Amino acid sequence: MSQSLFARSLPVIALTFVDVLGLTIILPLLHLYAIQYDATPLQIGLTAAAFPLAQLIGVPVMGAFSDRYGRKPLLLISQITTCIGFLMLAAATSLEMVILSRIFDGLFGANLATAQAAITDLTDEKTRAQGLGLTGAAFGAGFLIGPAIALIALDFSEGLAMPALIAAAYSFVSILITLFGFKETLPPEKRGTTGHGAVRSLFTAGRMLRRPSVNALLILMFAQQFVFFAFESLLGLFLLNRLGLLGQGSALVFIYVGIILIAVQVRLIGRWTRKYGEARVMRLALAALGIGLLLVAATPAQPHPFYVEALTVYELRDLQPSATERVIGDIPVELPDESARGFGGILWLALAAVPLTVGAGLIRPSLNSLMVGRVGGGERGAILGVSASMVSLADASAPLVGGWLFQAYGSTVPFALGGAALLVLAALSLLIPRQESPSDP
Repeated sequence: MSQSLFARSLPVIALTFVDVLGLTIILPLLHLYAIQYDATPLQIGLTAAAFPLAQLIGVPVMGAFSDRYGRKPLLLISQITTCIGFLMLAAATSLEMVILSRIFDGLFGANLATAQAAITDLTDEKTRAQGLGLTGAAFGAGFLIGPAIALIALDFSEGLAMPALIAAAYSFVSILITLFGFKETLPPEKRGTTGHGAVRSLFTAGRMLRRPSVNALLILMFAQQFVFFAFESLLGLFLLNRLGLLGQGSALVFIYVGIILIAVQVRLIGRWTRKYGEARVMRLALAALGIGLLLVAATPAQPHPFYVEALTVYELRDLQPSATERVIGDIPVELPDESARGFGGILWLALAAVPLTVGAGLIRPSLNSLMVGRVGGGERGAILGVSASMVSLADASAPLVGGWLFQAYGSTVPFALGGAALLVLAALSLLIPRQESPSDP
């Protein structure tokens, strides 16, 4: 990895890491903020969906504005409003205030998409995917540490105000990093000068989806995130059904996946995109994701060697509902047969997770890099904002569809269908025409 690229990108990597820490302190606890006001399953689902749905509108607009006015001012606006949103959550006295805090953050919090746009300003065609991979690795590291901080905060405080205040503190740190450590990456002479007025920016997503050079890539971004987020939201239930793993065991699986993900984004993506090109890496990533999901679906129902069904049933009574259960209500999960205990199921899953995680680590940086390469320099923020909105749309809808499939047809069906769909998309991606990069304005 190029040391100079890492050094140039360090402020962006640092603020991404700190931003994600704040975000992931709140995400695992969000249902609790709703439950404390006696929310119904539908209201809990609405609370979880408020942020990604608001981002569908906000992130493309903020990304387009960053093309016009520069990355630093938009980063500061995003981070300040995120900090305010966390403070609103800490001070909430009703479910409506909780939902309002998430909508406010979603509309104006384009921190991560704007940071990615800044990375593309610092890189060229050969290093762009690698730079985006570095921000992805920072995201992954924050995603590993944030939930642990949330659990510690709950252990040492009464009520839910403290985790939100800690998240606000991290958000404030990211403001300081941007204010004093981040140098503007988009000079005035390279900024877009047309097409990004306040009204026009509201229609940025539609404008990009009508553009033949990037619309197929945006659809691929939505599709892969839809399948992968369904996997993430259902994994805890799947591990319980197939391997008898509860919270701590599931956390170890997530940590294992997170470590592989960070290694791929730091060590492999730059090397592979330089050697094979972004389009080939994108197709490889889709195929690896598909194969990985099919292998996960084939995980044998063999609980771990220390599994005791009666103890598992007892502990389940005190557990909070999973992400998918919060959206669609209670999902009955069949527990594995205690007499079939062994290491086979765990070992199979550990092997299946390798191609799945390699694909997950490669796909978003390569897709985003391809999209950035197909628009002018004055529209990088806009296209990355629309890409982020596709991810938000997938995050809001995937638990609904995946949870319904899990409940209606069994634990393996969502993963098997998702894997098959991604292999089809990998084949269809061969039809996406190759296009030269446009000239920067």
